[in-house]
Amino acid sequence: MFQILKAILFGIVEGVTEWLPVSSTGHMILLNEFVKLDVSNEFWKMFLVVIQFGAILAVILLYWKTIWPVRRSKKTGRHYVSRKTIALWIKVIAACIPAAVVGLVLDDWLDEHLYNWWVVSIMLILVGLVFLLVEKRNADRQPLVTSLEELTMKDALIIGIFQLLAAVFPGTSRSGATIVGALSIGVSRKIAAEFTFILAIPVMLGASLLKIVKYFVGGAYFSGMEAAILLTGMLVAFFVSLVIIRFLMDYIRKHDFKPFGMYRIVLGFAVILYFALLH
Repeated sequence: MFQILKAILFGIVEGVTEWLPVSSTGHMILLNEFVKLDVSNEFWKMFLVVIQFGAILAVILLYWKTIWPVRRSKKTGRHYVSRKTIALWIKVIAACIPAAVVGLVLDDWLDEHLYNWWVVSIMLILVGLVFLLVEKRNADRQPLVTSLEELTMKDALIIGIFQLLAAVFPGTSRSGATIVGALSIGVSRKIAAEFTFILAIPVMLGASLLKIVKYFVGGAYFSGMEAAILLTGMLVAFFVSLVIIRFLMDYIRKHDFKPFGMYRIVLGFAVILYFALLH
């Protein structure tokens, strides 16, 4: 029962930090320092990624009308395929290519060499500073892109390159990197967030599938408790994500991302102090 309570806590942290630009992986690694799950190291590495599956289901539910291409005509009642939705998915797929290639080729190497407190803390601070600089630069500027349809293929590829940074360096935050990338090229906060959410669907589904396959191919298996921990974490992450996504979209209507940037910087230095001086 105690392990299930821990899984609930991990699900809450995942659901909150996956969509806020503060690095879910960084927070999960830090949480594990204080609230360790009683699982194997192989399971933990898989859990860290696959728990995101619950969070992504929340996006699919909330943005179903936006991402599902089959529509029904109000005039004729017939179904048709939306060209706008297909165009959106082409841009999403293009933006996913850089991170997908690197993830498939370097997944194990990245886990071994970069998933540590030092990289997480540095990236928390650096991306936090970038948020502050980009928001300061954009303070008196009107956004150039205010709808998903206005995003060009070039815009999508640039955002995809920023996402690549998150795929390589834990602590960057996938949502943080893509939002910063979008803001830096003139995309409005609302559209930057929405494209980030939709972009997460293939990325996180693919990452979860890859981890599951590698886990079982490597000869590992779930115990009954581990299966319960994973399912609990995903379920909690799903419901928390529903709340957080709605909160973020309401928040950015009147506010900028500076508070998240400052939070990242403070957290980054706190991580350095904890591990360097107290650990």
